[in-house]
Amino acid sequence: MTTRKPSAHSAATLRDKEVKHEHQSGWARLGKTGLGKKEQGQAGGESGQQLDQESGAGESVLVSVYVHLEFSDKTWRSMFSRDLTLPFASAASSPRTLIGLSLTTECNVNHMGYSHCSCLSGYQWNASVCSHYFLCQHQNHQPCGCLVFSHPVPGYCQLLPPVPGNLRLNSQLQMPGDTLNLTLHISQAATNLRWFLRRPGKTTPILLQKGTQVSLTSSQGQVVLSISHMSQYWAGEYMSCFEAQGFRWKLRQVVRVPLQEAEVARVPEQLSISCATSSGFQLSCCIPKTHLAYTAAWSPNEGSQASASLLTTTGSQCLVLAIQHCPAADTNYTCVLQSQDLPPLRFSVPVTIIQDGDTTCPENFSVVAWNVTKAGHVAQAPCPMNKMGVVKRPCRSDGIWGPVQTDCTDLRILTLCIKAKLLQAGQGRPSEEVPRILKKLQRRVGVASSPSDLVALLSTVKVLSEVVAEAGMQLNRSVLEALLTTTDNILDVNLSSLWTQAQAQKPTVGSHFLLAVETLVRSLSPKDQPFSFNSSNVLLQSQFFEPTFPEYRITFSTQPPLWAEIPSYSLAPLVHNGTNISITSLALQRLDHLLPSNYGQGLGDSFSATAGLVLVISIMAGGQAFTQAEVIMDFGDIDGSLTDGSLHCVFWDYNLFGGKGGWSGEGCRADAAIASPATWCICQHLTAFSILMSRHTVPENPVLELLSQVGLGSSVLALLVCLGVYRLVWRVVVRNKVAFFRHAALFNMVISLLAADTIFLGASFLSPGHLSPLCLATAFLTHFFFLATFFWMLAQALVLAHQLLFVFHQLSKHRVLSLMVIVGYLCPLVFAGVTLGLYLPQGQYLREGTCWLDGKGGAFYTFVGPVLAIVGVNGLVLATAVLKLLRPSLSEGPPVEKRQALLGVIKALLILTPIFGLTWGLGLATLLEEVSIVPHYIFTALNSFQGVFILLFGCLTDKKVQEALRKHFCSNQPPNSTISLVTNETYIMEQSKGRSENASHEE
Repeated sequence: MTTRKPSAHSAATLRDKEVKHEHQSGWARLGKTGLGKKEQGQAGGESGQQLDQESGAGESVLVSVYVHLEFSDKTWRSMFSRDLTLPFASAASSPRTLIGLSLTTECNVNHMGYSHCSCLSGYQWNASVCSHYFLCQHQNHQPCGCLVFSHPVPGYCQLLPPVPGNLRLNSQLQMPGDTLNLTLHISQAATNLRWFLRRPGKTTPILLQKGTQVSLTSSQGQVVLSISHMSQYWAGEYMSCFEAQGFRWKLRQVVRVPLQEAEVARVPEQLSISCATSSGFQLSCCIPKTHLAYTAAWSPNEGSQASASLLTTTGSQCLVLAIQHCPAADTNYTCVLQSQDLPPLRFSVPVTIIQDGDTTCPENFSVVAWNVTKAGHVAQAPCPMNKMGVVKRPCRSDGIWGPVQTDCTDLRILTLCIKAKLLQAGQGRPSEEVPRILKKLQRRVGVASSPSDLVALLSTVKVLSEVVAEAGMQLNRSVLEALLTTTDNILDVNLSSLWTQAQAQKPTVGSHFLLAVETLVRSLSPKDQPFSFNSSNVLLQSQFFEPTFPEYRITFSTQPPLWAEIPSYSLAPLVHNGTNISITSLALQRLDHLLPSNYGQGLGDSFSATAGLVLVISIMAGGQAFTQAEVIMDFGDIDGSLTDGSLHCVFWDYNLFGGKGGWSGEGCRADAAIASPATWCICQHLTAFSILMSRHTVPENPVLELLSQVGLGSSVLALLVCLGVYRLVWRVVVRNKVAFFRHAALFNMVISLLAADTIFLGASFLSPGHLSPLCLATAFLTHFFFLATFFWMLAQALVLAHQLLFVFHQLSKHRVLSLMVIVGYLCPLVFAGVTLGLYLPQGQYLREGTCWLDGKGGAFYTFVGPVLAIVGVNGLVLATAVLKLLRPSLSEGPPVEKRQALLGVIKALLILTPIFGLTWGLGLATLLEEVSIVPHYIFTALNSFQGVFILLFGCLTDKKVQEALRKHFCSNQPPNSTISLVTNETYIMEQSKGRSENASHEE
C-alpha cells in the first residue's frame, strides 16, 4: 500500500480529530475485461496504478491492484464489510466490483506533519526502505513494522514471504551454571545477523556480542549462540535478527533460569529475641524478578498470630512474615519458594527465645539498632537504604558485643560493577557502555563508605580496562577526564582508611587498579591529543608526534619535580616506516602507598618504601602498545646518604608473587645525575616506575664501622685465648659430670662463635652477589654457627634445669653429651637449611650489599626468633634456679662439689643471658622506622664483643679455672686449698639458708 498526503482541508480535519488514517490499499476483483486507466473509489480515493488487462468478451477475471484510500473519520473500516461497486469510467465500460480488501499499511499524521506508517499483519517494510528511515518509538513486534516519514511516503508495506528459518534451543529451562545453546537454521542467504536479549522487566533489548560467556559459531545454514554459566542475568527473551529475501526478520525464544540459593535473601538469617522487651518481629524472604512464576509461603503461619504480605521493590519481591506475639519456645520458620515443575526451595530461619537467666548483650545503637541478643548468637540487620547486604554483630559468650561486621555495598556502585561485568561477558556495545559507565562512576566515588564499595569501584575500573583492551577501543577526551577524576578521588586521603580493609578482602586490588589505569590512559584517541590533566593526585600529559621528532622529554610539577626523557635513538626503531607515535606519561602521587609491600629478588624489606610517586609511561604506534624503550627518569633530589646500596630504581611487575604484583629492579639501574646531586633511574622498558629506598637506613658512620671491626677482632682474639685456657686447665675443671657438661657446652659455644665471627669478618672482603656461591655459603655458615652458639647455651641451661629439678637422677655422660650435640648442632642446622630452601627461591635470602640474611621476607627472623626464644627459656631456668637455692630442702641436695659446679653454671648464665638478650633485642629495635643512632651504637658494641664477654664471664670468672691457672703459672707458690676455690659459692649458699655460721665454715 502507498500513501499520499491528504488535501489541505482533509489534513486540517484529521489534525483536529487526531484521526490520521490515510490511503489504504487492497485487493480488487473486477468482472469485465475492459478496464479503465484511472478509477475513483466510492470512498473518495484514487487508484495508484494504471490497470491494463485484456481478456475475452464477457469474461470475468481476478486482478490485484494497490489503491490509495483517504478517510476523514474513524468510520472507514465499516465500508469494507460489504462489496463496493466502482463508478463507471465511461459509458462503454463494464461495471467493476470490489469483492475483497486486505489492508497492508496504516499511516497516522501527527500535528507536526510526520507520518507514522505501520504495517498490518502479514506485511512489512522492506529492508531497503527500513534502512533509510527512523523506526517508530512504540515499535510493534515486527522488526520493521512501523516507520516515520517526513515527506510523501515512498511506498507501502509488502507481503511477507514464508519465514526463511527457525530458532531452536536445547531447553527453555536452563539450570544455573549450565550452557545455553540457541541454534538458528537459515534456508536463505542472510546478512546483518545480530542477537539480542530482553531481560525480565526491561523494555530495551541488549545486544549480545562475543565475550567471556558469549560465543558464536557458524556453519553451513546455521549459527549457534552459546552462553556459559547461565544465571538470572541471562534469563529472558532471546531474539535473532537478520535480513533475508529483502526483509528484516526477528525470531524469538524465551529462556527461564530458576533461582539459586545465593539469590534468595533472608533477613535475618537467624534471630534471638526477648519476649519481655519485644512482643513481635518480622522475617523477610526476598527474590529477584524472574520469568518464572514463584509462589512463596512461610511456615508455620499461625492464623491471627502471624500475617504474610508481599512487598515489591526495585528489582525484587519480598514476602514479609509479621509475628505479632513471641512463640512459646524456639521455632524454625521456613520460607518455601515453589515454581511449576521445579523442586521447592526451602530456607530456614531459626528464632531463639531468650529465657530468664540467659546471658545476653544489651540493646545497642552502634551503626544500626541492635536488639537484646543471646550470648553466642550473631545479631543481623539489613543494610541502610540504597545498600545491598547485611550488617552483622556477634554477641560474645560473656555478654559483650563484638565488632560490627558489614558487607554493605551501595546499590548504585554495585549496579555499575554488574553492568561492567555483564559487558565483559557479552551484553551490550562497549563503544556505548564504557563511556557511560565511566562517567557515572565519577559521580559514585563520593558515596563510597565501606571496603565493599571501594572493592566494587576498583573492580569496575579493572573490568572496563579489560573490555577496552579486548575491543581495541579509543577513548575521547571527556571519557578520559572522567576516568582521571575518578582515579584522583579514589586516591584521595578520605578513602585511605578503607584501603587497608579492602586489601584484606582482596589483596590484588591495588595492583589491578594500577594496571587498569595504565591500560585506559593509553587508549586516548589520537585526534584528542595533545591532552593534559592536573589534579592533586593525578597528572597526565599525552602527545602525538610525527615520525621526525628528535626525542621525548616531559616534566611534572610535583614535589620534588619529576622529569623523564626517552632518547631519540630509543625511539628510532618505532618510526623507521613513517609511523606516528603517541606517548602518554602519567604521574600518581598516592598509589604507591596503597600497593602491597612486595619486593622482588634483592630489593628492600618490610621496612622499605617508595619515594611517594609512581610514573607510568606508555607508547602507542600504529595502534599497538610498545614496551621496549630506554627511559631516563629523575625523581627529584633524594638524600645522597641513601644512594649507596639502599636506593633502587624499580618498576611494578604485575606477575610477581602469584599475580599479586611486586616491585622489581630487572632492567633498571640507578646512576648519578650529570651536574646534579640527584640520582637518575635508567630503565630499558616501559611500565610503572618508582624509587625504592629503605626507611631505616643508617647513614654511613665511620665510628660504627671501626667499632664493629675492632669488636669482632677482639672477640676472635678473646675466643682464641679461651681455647688456650681450656687447653691448660681442662683436666682440672671437669672433675664431676656437671662441671664436664658445663665446660663442654662452653667450649662448643667458643668454637661456634669463633667460626661465626671469623666468617663474618672475612665476608666484608667478599664481593656480595645473589648468585655467588661463596656469598651464599658465607651467609649459610654464619647463620648456622651463630645459631649454634645460642643452642649450646640452651643445652647448658637444660642441664642446669635437670640438676635442679631431678636431684637424685643419675646422668649418663655419653647420653647427655649426645643430646647436647643434637641440640647444639642439629637444631641450628635444620633452621639454617630450611631458611635457605624457603627464601632463596623467592629471592629473599640475602640482604642487598652483604652476605647476610635479608629481613624483608622473614629470613632474618629465622635467626632472631630462635635467639630470643632461647634467651627467654634461659631466663625461666635462671628464675627456677634462684628460687631453688633460696628455699633448699633439708632432705635433698647434690653433693657440695656438684653444687659448686651448678653455681658456676648459674653465674655464667646470669651474666651472659641478659647481655645476649639485650643485644638481639636492640637488633630488632634497629629495624624500626625513625630509630635514633644510640641503639645502633649499643647493638654494634654488644654484638661485636660477644667473644670477650664469654672469655670474661664464662671462663675466667670460674674459681677452679683461676686456681688452675695460678697453679700452672706460679708453680713455686703452693696453690690454695680447695676451701678457697668455693668460698664465694658456699657463702652464697649459707646466706641463702639463713645460717649464722661465718666464713670459717668453708670447705
